[in-house]
Amino acid sequence: MRHNEKQQLISYETSIQKSNEISMAKLSQGLTLNQMQLLAYAIYSTQKGGKTEFQKYEFEEKFQLDYKTVHAKQDCSKLATLRISTEDLLNDTFSFWNVLIGMEYDRGLFTFTWNPLFLPHILNLKERYITADLTITSKFKSSFSWTLYDYLKAHYGYWHRKLTKEELMRLFCVENVKSYHVNTSVFKQKVLDIAIQELNDYTELTVWYVEQKSGRSIIGFDIHWSTGTKIIQATTAQIDELKIIVSAIQRDMFKYMDLNTEKYRKEAIDILRKSEELAIVLDNIEDMTFKEADFNLLRARQYLTRLERLVKLDLEAPEVPFYNWLEERD
Repeated sequence: MRHNEKQQLISYETSIQKSNEISMAKLSQGLTLNQMQLLAYAIYSTQKGGKTEFQKYEFEEKFQLDYKTVHAKQDCSKLATLRISTEDLLNDTFSFWNVLIGMEYDRGLFTFTWNPLFLPHILNLKERYITADLTITSKFKSSFSWTLYDYLKAHYGYWHRKLTKEELMRLFCVENVKSYHVNTSVFKQKVLDIAIQELNDYTELTVWYVEQKSGRSIIGFDIHWSTGTKIIQATTAQIDELKIIVSAIQRDMFKYMDLNTEKYRKEAIDILRKSEELAIVLDNIEDMTFKEADFNLLRARQYLTRLERLVKLDLEAPEVPFYNWLEERD
């Protein structure tokens, strides 16, 4: 596997997992980008909460869409008949089966029923599977990008794959487009180059290809790719706890600044100054990594614990008797 210098921030909270077998399988019926997004969100809903339903507005927010009922009807009809096919003609094997038993839409509520054969490919994943962050894939403008992304990620450990032109057209489900058969340049321009450009722009992969020729004719493509470093984004739970602790420190700020014992008061003020750094950090939570959030949480917990300890020590400190030096002069 090749590596590149890209650093891609990903969140497991907005990611879906699929088995390698499904990611490499040919969708018997080519899907539009919206249909791929709808299928991905159904998988996301099932994996995150075990739900087999979701609201239209949730789907729209995830992919930044203005999704009409007429679109929902078209896409549900397509997904309800979606089939997965795998084939290995060299070894005389192939299979076809439906992904969903059914899909419904009722005034903004999508409800779906998975084929039991499909569930092991998105649940109880034990060995090879891919992870795709929907925040990343939502940037794709082409369904071909999603197809190629899944396919390359499913080939973990590889750094190139040789595919004939016909194999590549079948992968993208455009084998019936006559103009692509006749003119390879059109296929490259409208399918392959678009997918590769979006993967290079939005993902951790860097992708390119080398044309395979017989004479002057292009008969295939050697697809090359390298993988960047994936950096895990801070979780919602981490951010929420950090906000709660920083808010608690800020709310009781004057209590800590007004301690009677001077050395405790000075230490408390110093901690309050340091805690202001955490408040600044919270202004840039979108770019915060899991490790950074963990470190900031450790600091925040230590600050709050010490401040409360200083309050307790201040209360327990013996009172200094008042010495009236004027009386001594008399």
